[in-house]
Amino acid sequence: MPSMGPHFLNSVFAARSVALFGPSEDRQSVGGVALHNLLNDGFRGAIYPIAARHRRIQGQRAFRDLAAIGRPVDMAVIATPAERIADAIAQCGANGVGSAIVLSRDGAGIDNEAAPDRAELLTVARDNGVRILGPDCLGVMRPAIGLNATFSRNRALPGDLALVSQSGALCTAVLDWAETQPIGFSAVASLGSATDIDVGDVLDFLALDYRTRSILLYLEGVGNARGFMSGLRAAARMKPVIVIKSGRYEASVAPSLSHTGALVGADDVFDAALERAGAVRVNTVEQLFSAARILSGGYRVRGERLAVVTNAAGPAVMAADRAMDLEIPLSGSDHDSGDAAQTERVRNGPCTNPLDLGADADATCYRSALQGLASDRQVDGILAMLTPQALTDPLAVARAVTALPRNQQQPVIACWMGGRAVRAAREHLTEHRVPHFSTPEASVEAFGHLAAFRRSQELLLQVPTPLSDQASTDVTGARRIIEAALAQGREMLRTSEAKEVLRAFRIPVTEARCAASADEAVAAATALGYPVAIKVDSPDITHKSAVDGIRLNVVDAEAVRAAFAGIMESAAEHRPAAWIDGVTVECMHRSVYGREVMIGALRDSVFGPVVVFGSGGTSVEVIRDRAIALPPLDETIIRGMVGRTRVARLLERFGSIPAVDIERLEQVLIRLSELVCELPEVRELDINPLVADERGLVAVDARIGVDRSPSATQRYAHMAIHPYPAHLATQWHLDDGTVLCVRPIRPEDAASTQAFVRGLSDQSRYFRFMHALHELSTELLVRYTQIDYDREMALIAIRETQEGPGGQVGVARYTANPDRLSCEFALAVADAWQGRGIGSYLMRRLMAVAAERGLAVIEGEVLAENTAMLALMRRLGFTLHSNPENPGVREVSRRLDDLP
Repeated sequence: MPSMGPHFLNSVFAARSVALFGPSEDRQSVGGVALHNLLNDGFRGAIYPIAARHRRIQGQRAFRDLAAIGRPVDMAVIATPAERIADAIAQCGANGVGSAIVLSRDGAGIDNEAAPDRAELLTVARDNGVRILGPDCLGVMRPAIGLNATFSRNRALPGDLALVSQSGALCTAVLDWAETQPIGFSAVASLGSATDIDVGDVLDFLALDYRTRSILLYLEGVGNARGFMSGLRAAARMKPVIVIKSGRYEASVAPSLSHTGALVGADDVFDAALERAGAVRVNTVEQLFSAARILSGGYRVRGERLAVVTNAAGPAVMAADRAMDLEIPLSGSDHDSGDAAQTERVRNGPCTNPLDLGADADATCYRSALQGLASDRQVDGILAMLTPQALTDPLAVARAVTALPRNQQQPVIACWMGGRAVRAAREHLTEHRVPHFSTPEASVEAFGHLAAFRRSQELLLQVPTPLSDQASTDVTGARRIIEAALAQGREMLRTSEAKEVLRAFRIPVTEARCAASADEAVAAATALGYPVAIKVDSPDITHKSAVDGIRLNVVDAEAVRAAFAGIMESAAEHRPAAWIDGVTVECMHRSVYGREVMIGALRDSVFGPVVVFGSGGTSVEVIRDRAIALPPLDETIIRGMVGRTRVARLLERFGSIPAVDIERLEQVLIRLSELVCELPEVRELDINPLVADERGLVAVDARIGVDRSPSATQRYAHMAIHPYPAHLATQWHLDDGTVLCVRPIRPEDAASTQAFVRGLSDQSRYFRFMHALHELSTELLVRYTQIDYDREMALIAIRETQEGPGGQVGVARYTANPDRLSCEFALAVADAWQGRGIGSYLMRRLMAVAAERGLAVIEGEVLAENTAMLALMRRLGFTLHSNPENPGVREVSRRLDDLP
């Protein structure tokens, strides 16, 4: 039952010794400031300046090279001129130093032919087995151990916030601002060019860092979307991650002629990615820290309904206005919030929100109102506001707030406005860990962060499958249509082809036939039945109405001929250079209560495919009512996406008009999600309009743009979020007929996973985790059940009974190493089920999955006393080695390219 090793970034954030290349006596140089920081911030480890021409620098003994140290070194910091970076990295590789922080600039933008560019640096690092942070970065701080491996003149106080930034300049500004608050940090990492170690790697480390309670992340862009989403989702499962990103007003994702492409910008996609990752986005540095303050305090909300209680109407109205801006509903009330005497004091009615207690409201009045709201089932959070008026005692009221029983699921946020008069009250609130702010807007935004966190965490738990009904979906047929178009040099499918692709994924469409002449159009209309719709058919014309290329309710052959002639003439007039194939003749869809919506998809250059839903019709780009989400989708994600649009209200029943069949709409969106999961060739897709009514819905018009997708060795490599791999589920029969279901783990397996670990004997738990353990901590339970299917896999064996699935009897898992060429594995089988071949079966399945994902080696550590596991490893073809640093452990490994 092997265990898994520590994260590779431990050598950076828990370094016990540091070598500095490029040290200097000059305190105005990068190397001089870096050495000064290492020597003077309280680092208790060994510091080794590397300088061939100096014996001592800043009073510290210097070494001519890394080999001259003669002792193990955990990490190197490189502050040399650009042309000497490669040599420093090579020295690290030759002397067993696995991590290096490169403060120096690389060759990019430097007039120096000897300076390597980023690609060359990465090659050198990989050839020497060294992971590098940077180049051109500020460095790393770990205040708890006194490590300051930066050239910043700021210091970070110890604390529990981690700061990860793509900008060194913003990093120093935040550190400078934080010193005045004061705000402390568990870790600070400036990523620079992120040539090797990137955001995802650092987030992955911080996810399990016990010193970190919240993560603050500043981004300017994302390079490796899959790695970013993987690390971000891993971290957000464990602790709040708050993100601020510059460049919110970039142009559209890519030049596009489709409605979908015109409606969706890069920042929209980034928001959708954060939502699926479980993170909270803010727009200012102040919001960054206020969100961290309230989220790291453990406060959570059950819903989004806020109640406001105040002693002044003006500030309360300001709070209500900000709540409306953020779409935070002010709660109603299911009873009066106080006694009759208090009700008389309420200015706007007995159950209003905001609840104005009046200028002379004392602590007793506040206490009564707050107690009433705290017991109100319609209230998810309370904002207690106070202005220092003549008859108000701010400290007494603050004590009334802190006297309330602490409810983590219904937080009380305080807003004590003013300065000197409320200083003592604010100190009291701080002492009792009640989140408080000085303005109505900041207070409401703080509650908004809690609401956003709840929504994003709910989405994080969703693990949709890529294909809900494989038997009824004709993926092969759809791909053949696309391949035929690409073989002809076309990047736009004809309308009839687009509808055939949609039909292959069970999306209802109106029947359409192509016609290159008036006679063919008449024949098609006669076959389909009148009335029909006739539309221009051209790969160069996206918006048919813009060239007067649509005729509706065409009722007979004569009208068909006239429509054909009119469309061809109009299209040639408006777009003389366009290639016109003819027209499409389609069944005229009739719906008395139909509502026009638009659904679509496009491929973002960073995050891959995204799905769009919004108002349909010819004015979509003017109305701009849309919401987007990253696939794969399920009903929960879709309901949230649809609910964010204005058109969602039109889908409900109003007056005599019946509601749209929402379940069928959800199914169509799921099938569209499946389409972009399975067909990476789809560049963009419009279904506009999709006519929905109480009987169902149908795609009236469709447009699909395609291109040849980059060759990928793995399925779903084009997606930022790996779908749940349902195709890996199997049934296995034991010799006695017992049926086991073996499948990838899901978040809802948390309870059965905990029960499985508790049910193991002390010895089995010790063999698996290599230390005494009774049950999994909350953090480990989340980590083990909410996995990233791209870089991890956990196969659980569940006993099948007549009553349904039983408990877990075994689990095998692997996690890919940072090189993405090898992986570490772990295996455990319930004591009562050992010796029946379950461990062998799980390992063979696990190795097959790892090999399919492109991994070349699987490895792990096994206690020497675990003889049964070592015997299994030998039977499976593993090689066993002694661990020179730990004689009680055997290292086991196996190549995956020769599996039977």
